[in-house]
Amino acid sequence: MRQGSRSGRAAYAAAPVLAVALAHIGPAATWLPELRRRRFPGLAGLGSPGHVALTFDDGPDPASTPRFLDVLDRLGVRATFFVLGENAARHPVLTGELVRRGHEIAVHGWSHDRPWWPSPSRDARELLRAVRVVGEVTGTVPHWYRPPYGILTSGRWAAARRSGLRPVLWTAWGKDWRHDATPASVRATVAADLRGGGTVLLHDTDHASAPGSWRAALGALPDIVRDCRGAGLAVGPLREHGTGGAAVPSVTAGSPGTAGTAGTAGTAGTAGTARRGPFRSPAPG
Repeated sequence: MRQGSRSGRAAYAAAPVLAVALAHIGPAATWLPELRRRRFPGLAGLGSPGHVALTFDDGPDPASTPRFLDVLDRLGVRATFFVLGENAARHPVLTGELVRRGHEIAVHGWSHDRPWWPSPSRDARELLRAVRVVGEVTGTVPHWYRPPYGILTSGRWAAARRSGLRPVLWTAWGKDWRHDATPASVRATVAADLRGGGTVLLHDTDHASAPGSWRAALGALPDIVRDCRGAGLAVGPLREHGTGGAAVPSVTAGSPGTAGTAGTAGTAGTAGTARRGPFRSPAPG
């Protein structure tokens, strides 16, 4: 009897701790792609059906980011770079170069840590620090926030709100952080989930990925852009994406039409009209 009583008291004492933990990690359920597409389309990054938002995480990195900038210049595409505050502080000239070349700067946090334990004061302090550093080195005010690993805890929701940032995740990714990623696998993985109005996640560095994995994303980038343009989609940054949560029809890669000027949503041609049918890349895998 006494043992049962002690167990009951222990469970009662643990209940508040469990409640705090659940309140902290509960919002992270939005990491589930289908849940956020259906219930939180703005958070998922769904925007204008004739546009695809191209985004990169974890940089900047002087060993790899300049290569992405050169390829994007050749493609005539602008993108959104979710930078880490510590990397922006470490490489201020390169961070400023992102803006100088016409790209949009967003915030990925201060460091690429795992947010399992509640620490709202730290979350707020580090996110504000990242916003301040980005503003100082680029002269711009960031609008978007994507937490590391796409895990939005209640503390990070609150920190983003306090920092004036809008959280946004993605609808398609390339799994380019893997040690076995190749340009073909990245392209095919993006294509499997890409639709008009979607947001693509890639990485311009191996800062939190397998060493050298950024080369797979770099190699896939031209074909991903060509796939989008072949489907009649403009490609550009989130600032031109029109994220509002409207239902987004799927599109067919390689269908006739004009994607318009890269990086500009709603340009002349058929970029503003998505077509029905699955998006499929000719890449294997």
